[in-house]
Amino acid sequence: MADAVVTVFLEKLLKTLAEEGRYVTEFRDLFEKLQTELQLMQCFLMDSDRLKRKNQSIRKILADLRELIYESEDILADCQLQSRDGNQFSQGWLACFSPTKLHFKYQSGKRLKEIIEKITSIKQNISSLLGGPLLFQPEVTNAQEQILRWSSQVYDHTQVVGLEADTQKIKDWIFEAAREGSWDILAIGVVGMGGLGKTTIAQKVFNEREIERHFDRRVWVSVSQTFTEEQIMRSMLNTLGEASAKDDANELLKKINQYLLGKRYLIVMDDVWSEDVVWWQRICQGLPKGNGSCIIITTRIEKVSRKMGVKEVRIHRPKFLNEDYSWLLFRKIAFAASDGNCIYPDLEDVGKEIVEKCKGLPLAIKAVGGMMLCKTPYYREWRRIANHFRDELIENDNSVMASLQLSYDELPSYLKSCFLSFSLYPEDCVITKEQLVHCWIGEGFVPLRSGRSSTDAGEDCFSGLTNRCLVEVVDKNYHGTISTCKMHDMVRDLVLKIAEEDAFYTQKSLNCRHVGISNNMDKGQLSENQKLRGLVSTTKTSEVNKIESSIAKKFSECRYLRVLDVSKSIFELPLSSLLYYIGSLQHLTYLSLSNTHPLIELPASLEKLSNLQILDVSYCQNLKILPHYLITFKKLKVLNVSHCGSLQCLPKGLGRLSNLEVLLGFRPARSDHGCRLGELRNLTQLRTLGLLLTHGDEVGDSEVNAMVNLQDLENLFISCFDSHGSDLTSKLDKLCPPQQLHELSLQFYPGKISPIWLNPIALPLLKYLSISFGNLANMHQNFRGDNSIVWKIEGLMLEALSDLELHWGMLQQVMPTLKIVNVSWCPELVSFPIEDAGFRGGVWTKEERRT
Repeated sequence: MADAVVTVFLEKLLKTLAEEGRYVTEFRDLFEKLQTELQLMQCFLMDSDRLKRKNQSIRKILADLRELIYESEDILADCQLQSRDGNQFSQGWLACFSPTKLHFKYQSGKRLKEIIEKITSIKQNISSLLGGPLLFQPEVTNAQEQILRWSSQVYDHTQVVGLEADTQKIKDWIFEAAREGSWDILAIGVVGMGGLGKTTIAQKVFNEREIERHFDRRVWVSVSQTFTEEQIMRSMLNTLGEASAKDDANELLKKINQYLLGKRYLIVMDDVWSEDVVWWQRICQGLPKGNGSCIIITTRIEKVSRKMGVKEVRIHRPKFLNEDYSWLLFRKIAFAASDGNCIYPDLEDVGKEIVEKCKGLPLAIKAVGGMMLCKTPYYREWRRIANHFRDELIENDNSVMASLQLSYDELPSYLKSCFLSFSLYPEDCVITKEQLVHCWIGEGFVPLRSGRSSTDAGEDCFSGLTNRCLVEVVDKNYHGTISTCKMHDMVRDLVLKIAEEDAFYTQKSLNCRHVGISNNMDKGQLSENQKLRGLVSTTKTSEVNKIESSIAKKFSECRYLRVLDVSKSIFELPLSSLLYYIGSLQHLTYLSLSNTHPLIELPASLEKLSNLQILDVSYCQNLKILPHYLITFKKLKVLNVSHCGSLQCLPKGLGRLSNLEVLLGFRPARSDHGCRLGELRNLTQLRTLGLLLTHGDEVGDSEVNAMVNLQDLENLFISCFDSHGSDLTSKLDKLCPPQQLHELSLQFYPGKISPIWLNPIALPLLKYLSISFGNLANMHQNFRGDNSIVWKIEGLMLEALSDLELHWGMLQQVMPTLKIVNVSWCPELVSFPIEDAGFRGGVWTKEERRT
């Protein structure tokens, strides 16, 4: 990971030198010399992860180098702070001679010289070990081209190859048991080694439409290696739609029984390890019997499935993929850009050689397929990978782990740090893409090229990992964009191993740079990690952190902290006290207080956080006001105040935050005492805007065109939840969204007829449209466009629109490029090819139409 650390530091150094801060400028010669030394080493560092596994001396050298780079980064950050403080508070040239400033200059200069000498020595030692000098060789493929190869979702993550017979066999067992009318719960086991596709098979069965119709309730539980009986039951209840934070085990089981009583249900217990199944026996005894219910257990250990009540005749053992299926799965991923077809004849033989080494294991095939997807389609490059794979298998005969290690080694340096951030999360944790991207931006892991926005570049990094099959998709929105993910336990094993070797994160949280915030935190984890870069909430879905006062007070001692995410946390210490201490963390770039209670206001001490790029206070229902100093955070790129029910408006002057890219939960002030809608005109870098409009006077007559010139705005979400007065509808009708909108969402729209501007002439580039809840009954005549101009919409979602009358035939005429339509709770729709459109609904896709 040394290459990743160096790359991140050089990015920050180049940017800082360009800003010409006073103290950075005074040390310019030293920083430039450091830059030169590191650039000379970059070519070697690109292959360092592979080399250090074979050479103990190189491993030690790289560990020393990593710590020196971290220290250099801290000095650089301190110089930036000193420059800012000097600019803001100096009283002329005399301030340069204050004892504090002089001491800082002396100590920093001295330490930088020592660091450069040590790095020079390291470079010489590496040259000796390698038998030649290190020469600066710029990468042949520039960073922008590399980014573009993985900047968007390339293939369908839900596709399954070679497992059709497996899923059909399990479905046959389920339907056979239902026909027989057995009183007992049917228990099915899917047993096999890691990476064989057990979870994939269970997911395929679980998500089949006929299975969904067959069962009244379906519950999926990921069982980690470390779990409690109560955690399992809370997870079950959460799936069933019940919060259960304070219930004990008996009450939890009672509630589960009540939810499932009289219902036919399917429960999947995924990835069970423990042979002590007493917990399961207690749960199983409390489940209602009869009605043709079923339980599917996936495990690597056959003995576990038997102890959980699975009979031999109902144990399914998936087989390895055969040669044809293995090549097909690989092609679908590695050649996704050409619809899974190998259009390069010279790559077929070497591609099959790579696939053969995977030994029919789907996880290994997907990992190498994702890796090759992101490589240039040249024989020389593919041959190099095949040779490295062969060498890796000599060291490690496990084809899955060898393929995963190779995938990590071949990651671009800026993706390695992003990948290692998954080490903070517990096993089977479902992680939001938003949290990951914000953490990466906050730590500077995200490379910025050609004026690309930070949030877009962060999304590119996420796509880079999903396309390489190193991260599993959990949830997508209606048009297929990934919102949550998780990590396969074998991939996580690799992440934990590398993270510990590189002091990124250790499971004991000692001598590392990152710590996950959880209920079992120890204050020693913070006391012994004074140079932490990131503290991140890693709770599982439906859980909250309960943090002791002694731990919370330690947060402020980590003075080089860049990322602090305390979302979904309850503190013994009053929040006002905690936030007062956080004000001293002046290097902080990302602060999330989302879903922390009871957050009422932000204290004055946070005014010092001038480096903040991301502030998230969403879901803080008691937050009543945001401080005026917020408008001084010139570096702010993301501000999320969504779902803050008590917050009436944002501070006046918000338009000064010209670097804002994402603004969510913006409720315009009804008077001039807060931020009016018109201030949006100045936020010219906005990519995503979430508006909350409830009164007509929130939109002045001169403000209806406030968004029209926001040329970068692509995603617009308008909610009129809890709206009042009929004048709001007329004001909404006069709004002028920018023409280049890519995605539009309307929630709780109060009018009976859609807005005049919702038409293909006003929004010619719109690809995704979502309308949910509200009073909408008919589309305005403009909605149809005209004979020459039709919608370019590809994805449409209609939800909970009880009065909406819309004909499928008309919709197809005006939206000829539709690929996916998601409908539920819309009983008045006419001729839609979606069963139950007035109830739970479903999804229509263009592919289904062809078959």
